[in-house]
Formats: sequence, C-alpha cells, structure tokens
Amino acid sequence: MIKARFSNWREGARVSTAWVVASVLFFPLFWMVLTSFKTELQAIEVPPRLFFTPTLDNFILIEERTDYTSYAINSIITSLGATLLALLIAIPAAFAMAFSPGRFTKDILLWMLSTKMLPAVGVLLPVYLLAKSLDLLDTTIVLVIIYALINLPIIMWILFTYFREIPNEILEAARMDGCSTWGEITQIVLPLAWAGIASTALLSIVLCWNEAFWSINLTAADAGTLTALVASFSSPEGLFWAKLSAVSTLACAPIVVFGWLCQKQLVQGLTFGAVK
Repeated sequence: MIKARFSNWREGARVSTAWVVASVLFFPLFWMVLTSFKTELQAIEVPPRLFFTPTLDNFILIEERTDYTSYAINSIITSLGATLLALLIAIPAAFAMAFSPGRFTKDILLWMLSTKMLPAVGVLLPVYLLAKSLDLLDTTIVLVIIYALINLPIIMWILFTYFREIPNEILEAARMDGCSTWGEITQIVLPLAWAGIASTALLSIVLCWNEAFWSINLTAADAGTLTALVASFSSPEGLFWAKLSAVSTLACAPIVVFGWLCQKQLVQGLTFGAVK
C-alpha cells in the first residue's frame, strides 16, 4: 500500500513538473499574442495589463504597409526547397555511411557536426561576396542553398541513426537477388525508414522557417522571408512592441499550426531511432 501511494505521488509529481515546464515555455508565445492585440501605450504599461479591450489595428497596419503574402510565400519556398535539397544530398550519403562504413566514418560525422559550432557571422563576408559575384543576392535560390547546407549536418546525423536501425541482412538478400544500389535505396531503405525521413524533413522545415540571420543579410524586398519582415519592424526610433508582437504572431502562426498538426508524426519519427 505504501508502495502504491509512493508510485501515485511520483506520477503526480511528474505530471505537475510537466505542466510547469510547459507553462514556462508557452508563456512567451501567449504574451506575444496577447500584446499583439494591445495599443502601443497598453503594450508598455507597467505593471502590464492582462485584461483590456482588444484591437486589430496592428494587424490592419501590417497588411496595409507590407506584403505579408509575398514574405510568407518566400518562407514556404525556401523552407521546402532547402529541405528537399538537403534530403537529396543526405539520404545517399547517410546510406553509404550506414551500410558501407569506412575507417573515418565517425570522424567525418563528428567533423560535419562541428561545423555547426562556427558562428554564422564569421563566414558572412565571403558568402555575401560569393552571392554578389553570382548575382544571387535577394533571391530565394541563395537562401535554399544556405539553409540546406547549414541544416545538412543535423539531417545527416539523424538519417544515419535511422538507417543503422535497418538490418544489414535485408540489403544483403537484395544484392543476392541482383538489386542495384539505387534499388536498395528506393525500394528497401526509403520505405523502411519513411517515418524517420518524414520527421527529419519536418524538423528541417521548422529550422529553415525560423532562420533569420541569412535572410536579413542576404535578401531585401524580393526574397525576404517572414523573419526578415519581423526584423524590419525594428527602427532607430525604438521598438513598437504591439506592432512587433503582431508581425511576430503572423510569422509564427503558420509554423506553429503546422507543428501542431504534425506533432504525432514528428514525435513518432524522432523516438523511432534518432534518440537511441
């Protein structure tokens, strides 16, 4: 009986802790959305006001002064394009490393992951000059390439772990039946690791959508993404918190809804093999 009470208490403590952590993580998003419906004076009131008469003036002003749809389309194009490009590179590379590992396979994977430690600003100048010489500034092409490359190490690591979960005997049997390398990838590996690949793609889309540094520095009006739109509301006169919260809400809303709709697939894929 004492053991059962202790088990119930421990379970209750876990649930309470989960709720506390979730509330702490959710509060900034809640406050951002709340502030977006305030006036500028209400947004900077001290102490902050929780109950007020909401207004849509901030959203109307954003719609009048900016082309939100164009920025949103650019975010969709760059996120999907970069994810597709990264997967086209990572799938065959992860396949080779998982099923035909060499002496330095793990060293190469660690080296790839170490590139994520490089500050982006450290390579901004050469990347900017290269994009300028190729006439790619303010284009979605340069963002697709950059986003794919910066997310490639993470995608490689996750896919490599997924592919290692597939028994090598299946591929050996396929080779005995005359299956080619391309056939092994498309007919065996991809169907068996589809959940992992899908979750990796979802994670890559989220990372690309939230990337701001390269979008701000390499694009302007033509290829700017929603993160660049948010940055444009910072002015020398200061920050207009209500308008900034409104545009941030519009930028976050699509990816938050997307993540909520795909949360089951994302969690299932990540727990399938990436954390083992």
